[in-house]
Amino acid sequence: MKRVTIGKYSQPISNAHAMGELITGNYATYKEELWINTSKRYEIQCITREVERVIRESGIIDGMVLVNPMHITASVYVNDLEYGLHHDIMKWLEKVAPFYGVDGKVGEEYHHHRTGEDNGDAHLKRQLLGQQVTMAVKNGSLDLGTWEQIHYAEFDGQRDKRILVKVMGILGD
Repeated sequence: MKRVTIGKYSQPISNAHAMGELITGNYATYKEELWINTSKRYEIQCITREVERVIRESGIIDGMVLVNPMHITASVYVNDLEYGLHHDIMKWLEKVAPFYGVDGKVGEEYHHHRTGEDNGDAHLKRQLLGQQVTMAVKNGSLDLGTWEQIHYAEFDGQRDKRILVKVMGILGD
C-alpha cells in the first residue's frame, strides 16, 4: 500500500483524507472583471493585490479563484515578482515566437497576418505562457506559496482589455 508522508508522520493513503480539513457552509460564487490598458505592446504586471481585493469583497473564505484574461493575446500566470524575471520571460518568448515570424524579417510572416492583423506572435506567446490560473482561497485570501504572485502578461496591448476573476467557495459568517 502507498503511503503519504506529511511532516514526520507517515500514513497509508487510504487514511490520508482523515488528516484533511472539511469546510462546510453556504456556497456562493462571485464574479468581477478587472480592466487593464498597458502602456506598452508587451508588458507584465503583477495583479495579486487586485485579485486579493476581489476575494475580500466576495465574502468567500474557502474555495478557489479563477483568473482569466478574456483576450487571446494575453496570459495570466503564477511566478516570482522579480522584474529581472519579467525581462527574461519576455526575451525568451520573443526568441521562441518573434514578432515578424519564426525566421524574423528575412523569412515568411505568420499566416495570421494575412487577415490584416499583425499579432501572430501574440497568439503564440499566449500559448507558451498559458491562459489562466486557478488558485486556492483559504481564510478569505489567496493561499500562495512563499514567492508566488499572480501576473498578467500582455502581448498586444495599448488598448482596453478585461480580466475575469471568479471566486467560488464557502461564504464566511
